[in-house]
Amino acid sequence: MSLVNHLVVFAKAPRLGRVKSRLAEDIGPLGALAFYRRVLIHVTRPLIQDRRWQCWLAVTPDASIHADGLWPRDCSRISQGPGDLGQRMGGVAEVLPPGPVVIIGADIPAVRPHHINKAFRELGRHDAVFGPADDGGYWLVGLKRRPVYKQIFQNVRWSTEHALADTVANLAPGQTHAVLDTLDDIDDGEAYRRLRQMKG
Repeated sequence: MSLVNHLVVFAKAPRLGRVKSRLAEDIGPLGALAFYRRVLIHVTRPLIQDRRWQCWLAVTPDASIHADGLWPRDCSRISQGPGDLGQRMGGVAEVLPPGPVVIIGADIPAVRPHHINKAFRELGRHDAVFGPADDGGYWLVGLKRRPVYKQIFQNVRWSTEHALADTVANLAPGQTHAVLDTLDDIDDGEAYRRLRQMKG
């Protein structure tokens, strides 16, 4: 029996004042909310439709899992649960059904199905895969999860230039990893302006 590939999109409920707070400081809370809603649909729609994997939305706050009007349709939803980003990603990776898991954020405008497909292909040869960001973090992490699942998200300095290096350092001796293209989330006004210039 072949294992199912699991793609997990981490997403916050798109509500005013609750998403993209750093971006909101530069373009205002309404602009940040509108941007987040557009990207959430833009990123998830083609990924949900792709039959090479099962797509999940890992949502926060947990109670928003039942708010049908907030989320793209036709995608299974699970709650992120409590804790910092590492605890939440580790928890989701631990409870999903058997098969490789790839986790991305919902605020990566450039991500396309071919990036996800490449991540799963790399997990055929490696224990983990990362999509690096220019700031030292990462926009994608994938785990083979077999023969056993290893927690790699502890003691990571999140939101710093050390996040990727710290996570890679948590791999067990002998485990290998692959690295994908560098993409960026849109966290502040400068990144937002770069994105608009690229589109313009």
